[in-house]
Amino acid sequence: MSAAHFLRRPEWLVVPLIAFLAVFYLIPVILMLARSAGTQTDFAPLLEAVSSDIARTIFWNTLKIAVGTTLATLVLAYPLAFFIATAKPFTASVFLAIVMVPFWTSILIRSYAWMVLLGRQGLINGVLIWLGVIDQPIRLLNTNFAVYIGMIHVLLPFMVLPIFSSLKAIDGRLVAAAENLGANAFATFRHVILPLSMPGIVAGCVLVFVLALGFYVTPALLGGPSDMTISMLIAQEVDLYRWDYAAALAGILLVATLVALFAVSRVVSVDKLLGGVR
Repeated sequence: MSAAHFLRRPEWLVVPLIAFLAVFYLIPVILMLARSAGTQTDFAPLLEAVSSDIARTIFWNTLKIAVGTTLATLVLAYPLAFFIATAKPFTASVFLAIVMVPFWTSILIRSYAWMVLLGRQGLINGVLIWLGVIDQPIRLLNTNFAVYIGMIHVLLPFMVLPIFSSLKAIDGRLVAAAENLGANAFATFRHVILPLSMPGIVAGCVLVFVLALGFYVTPALLGGPSDMTISMLIAQEVDLYRWDYAAALAGILLVATLVALFAVSRVVSVDKLLGGVR
């Protein structure tokens, strides 16, 4: 095989991407994991992170927020995705554009917008007082509620789009066949639509959960002291120049993410997860 023919092989097209990922992702991750072993290679930072009560509490708080955000986003996203998938083309295009709008706005700007809305003198408190629901402003900002609201707002499109893709891929003849066989709307949804849209549900849950695990800006701006996440703790340790300990925390977060992805891959095959319904 000549050198010219060898270079024309399509496999060479991925070489720039692999080189980019190796230089700007793989090598920094390896260096971070190596730093978590400590200067004396005694794994002191890693042992400190594992044995720290504060780190464990913050990690479980991060996990709770990630799971809660994923479930809430799923509950809100599935009906919306189903509506868009079954709507007329013009209506579907309008709602898809609305879903995509958050991608055009910085997470920082959206978080600041929620700070304005949830403040004691914000729009939500003003409306509640105007309606007579409350007599004086209540604390909405810097609470667990505010963190969930902000994160759900940011991550909702990541749940809607995979579910919408799976629903659109369902063969309409299967739904018609179920209806012709006497299945009512609920039975058709339960036995046909829901199982066939499951890859999109799983893909959306994985995306939202993994992104929520590493969220920093929204919890930092909207949450209180009890809403600290592992990414906020890592940033705090970096500010204190405790880079080894921060690397150990980041390594634990990376391992937790990989374990979650591995657990999902044991339930749903990777080709279905990435390829949707075929």
